[in-house]
Amino acid sequence: MILFPAVDIKDGQCVRLAQGREDAVTVFSPDPVAQARHWADLGSSWLHVIDLDGAFSGLPRNAELVRRICSQVSIPVQLGGGIRDAATARAYIQAGVRRLIIGTIALTEPELFASICREFPGRVGVSLDAVDGRLKTKGWVEDAGLTIFDVLPRLEADGAAFIIYTDISRDGMQTGVNLKALEALCEATRLPVIAAGGVHTLDDLKALAPLTKKGLEGAISGRAIYTGTLDVREALDWIRSQAA
Repeated sequence: MILFPAVDIKDGQCVRLAQGREDAVTVFSPDPVAQARHWADLGSSWLHVIDLDGAFSGLPRNAELVRRICSQVSIPVQLGGGIRDAATARAYIQAGVRRLIIGTIALTEPELFASICREFPGRVGVSLDAVDGRLKTKGWVEDAGLTIFDVLPRLEADGAAFIIYTDISRDGMQTGVNLKALEALCEATRLPVIAAGGVHTLDDLKALAPLTKKGLEGAISGRAIYTGTLDVREALDWIRSQAA
């Protein structure tokens, strides 16, 4: 299992939102690059970076910060937020991003999404962000009118390489993961699944661990690792002990 520390960027700072609300911001660091280096120095194997300004505006707003993060950490970076055309996807790959996370256009422009998957095979994942199973788009502010299970077959056929599932109601709230929803998703797809939203303590990671046998690749944690309810070094040590 992979623990993905989250570096969410808004207005040039490292922040976390509560339930994806743009007006519910907590600033955890004025320097996202230094924060990314910190998580890498602790032994993380991946970073999860989100351009929140891009997610809300539909345009890349923090590309230079992303480029600097990629150049200053030795671990791979997966990036989402505002990737809504092929040129943006291309620019981020050229900047050093290992994997792209696409949300809105995967649901609203399937032909464009499929073409980006073909251009970067194995490197494009889908962010499925839901409240009570209903998918949201455009920075979680619009209802897609679909459920996760409505879109899974098409996303697989389009060439998606992995899925990030966010339970929006739990994101940033530190209320525990939605194990039932994650298990159903893992059983419904052949793609690797990454859990987001609700990872609060090491016990949450331990609860997720059995799902790795069903296709869970790992979990993203944001607020918990910044407030200290989840200790990254302790979590990584536990994950390594399980692998051994």
